[in-house]
Amino acid sequence: MFDLHRLGTATARHPWRTIATWLLVIVAITAAAGTWGGSLRDDWDVPGARAQTGIDLLREHVPDSGGSSAQVVLHDDRPLDRATVSRTADAVAALPHVSTVTPRLSEDGATALLYVRYDVPTTDPSITADLGPLEGATDVAEQAGYQVEYGGELPGTAEPLAGRGELVGVLVALALLVIAFGSVVAAGLPIATAVAGLAAGSGLVTVLARFTDVSPTAPTVATMVGLGVGIDYALLLVTRHVERLRVGDTPVEAAAAATATAGRSVVGAGLTVLVSLMGLRLAGLPTFSAFGFATAISVTAVMAAALTLVPALCALTGRRLLPRRDRRGGSLAERAHRVGGSARWAERVGRRPVAWAMLALVVLLALAAPALGMRTWPQDGGSAPTTSTLRAAHDLVADGFGPGANGPITVVADRAVLDDAEIATVHDRLAAEPGVAGSTRAATSPDGALTVWDVEPTTAPSDAATTRLLERLRADVLPDGVELTGYTPVLADIDGMLSDRLWVVIGFVVTVSVVLLTVMFRSVVVPLKAAAMNLLSIAAAYGVMTLVFQHGWGLGLVGLDHTVPVSSWVPILMFAVLFGLSMDYEVFLLSAVRQDWLDTGDARGSVVRGLGSTGRVISMAAAIMVAVFLGFATEESVTVKMIGVGMAVAVALDATVVRMVLVPATMTLLGRWNWWFPRRGPVGPTDSLVVDSVDDLPAGDRLSGV
Repeated sequence: MFDLHRLGTATARHPWRTIATWLLVIVAITAAAGTWGGSLRDDWDVPGARAQTGIDLLREHVPDSGGSSAQVVLHDDRPLDRATVSRTADAVAALPHVSTVTPRLSEDGATALLYVRYDVPTTDPSITADLGPLEGATDVAEQAGYQVEYGGELPGTAEPLAGRGELVGVLVALALLVIAFGSVVAAGLPIATAVAGLAAGSGLVTVLARFTDVSPTAPTVATMVGLGVGIDYALLLVTRHVERLRVGDTPVEAAAAATATAGRSVVGAGLTVLVSLMGLRLAGLPTFSAFGFATAISVTAVMAAALTLVPALCALTGRRLLPRRDRRGGSLAERAHRVGGSARWAERVGRRPVAWAMLALVVLLALAAPALGMRTWPQDGGSAPTTSTLRAAHDLVADGFGPGANGPITVVADRAVLDDAEIATVHDRLAAEPGVAGSTRAATSPDGALTVWDVEPTTAPSDAATTRLLERLRADVLPDGVELTGYTPVLADIDGMLSDRLWVVIGFVVTVSVVLLTVMFRSVVVPLKAAAMNLLSIAAAYGVMTLVFQHGWGLGLVGLDHTVPVSSWVPILMFAVLFGLSMDYEVFLLSAVRQDWLDTGDARGSVVRGLGSTGRVISMAAAIMVAVFLGFATEESVTVKMIGVGMAVAVALDATVVRMVLVPATMTLLGRWNWWFPRRGPVGPTDSLVVDSVDDLPAGDRLSGV
């Protein structure tokens, strides 16, 4: 393994050189991002989906179709002037890459829908930069006093990310760290380190966008995770450093010791996060691979910053990391008191482990139960905040034309398979099907290969009845050679694929993480137990998220006034990230318990002392991460809100119910069998470590929490 003690010594002895190197790296990455960075955009192609087949046929035979679409909605309290609507439609049609504009007027004449088709996909930067061109084309309608709203697929219509999440998270984290350390210098150091790592990571993500499509939401998720783990990793290192200062080490010696011990925990925890993120590639969608890569880049950057910048800054600040009362002495009694609080709790749990384990299990299962009724949908205009133009356009269209007008279904018939009479039969039958509000006239492609028309459902795209309609039409109504495509079928196919792939991602992440922990701890029982507990805490987070967003419990607290399905993107993304983050705390705690067990051979006492030495730092780290995630719940994007709330709940449960109750209870019950390994049996106190422990120090010198 890389010599972390030597790394800590080198950076601590040359702090200004280390800081200067990081500044140069950040400047170089920022310059590279400005020169070679790409634009952020989603890749909405869905390989293997039935709707993708229809899109590919349109792109091949109808060059002006198969691209992106948008909605321009005009509304007034009285009937609109048809001439004004016509001039607006002509102005929109004159925009670059607009292939067709189909105007539609509501029965009362108060709402006009301009359905805009582009000849390039949603990812094309020429149409996705912003709404400026559309807004310019609708000046005549605005001058007439009409309400103008924009909807559809274009990213320019999506809810903006205001960046409040980072600010809220940092401020709350700073306050918690000041309380924990009693020193502004010590509190600011983890945040400065995490921000430096994020600066480098953000630049690298921008460079990544030049080579692959990176969703506009991916950097936000990467920042959310990177900020949380970056502060946590730096917190653990600073905590170890401060404890070494308290026992008399010089700043350089303390930094080296902290990097050698806590640094191993940081590396192990970071690897588990990275392994989990790689599971996103199995989701089957290119945009998820980009999520994984972007977040992995941020995690790697903040991990590197923690291992190099923290020892340098700690050595540079010297004993100013200690609160004034500690510099005057008398801190050892306070430290003993703090450690004793977590240890006494572990002893209480250990006296009645069965009762405590059952209580924790009941709480987690009760919270997880609502997830059984979770309904997912990839999010559309109906789930956006009422303050956004996307939601306003959605509501105006639903009121003026019916909910199905927000998601027409395009029917693509292959004329090489069906003749004119068969296509006419399909057209008439679809128009008469229950759940179909109407159908447009059929049109033949310029090359005569396809016949295309639209059908409009009677229900909104996110309504479960619309998904059932699509499934029924595909299974029972449509003959071979006919495909359903368009915005709604694509979203429905994405939802179905992600629901199926969730179990593939779960299987991969759990298996690889268990193998990794088995190698680290030379135990079979501990990794399996850790995986089971992580699954419980994540399931409980799914349940709470379902209660909040789908059933409306406390919905106003996150800035929404209406219930929405859980975004299809969230369960897989949350699982991959959370499983890795949960393993962070598992590594912190189990490393301390294992080292104590190897030193003393006291199965029950090692659990008490391990939790006593790590409980406070785990609780503080979790509180900071919860604050960071809840900060992102203040963003306008509903998907980001869900991720923030879900991850905050999961981390809070993991650090309290799981780490403080379920882990000590089950480890007390299992005793020596926690460390069972094939062909060796339970590990005994005389067995040597196979891999480096997080805490190499003798039992008397082992480091406590904050």
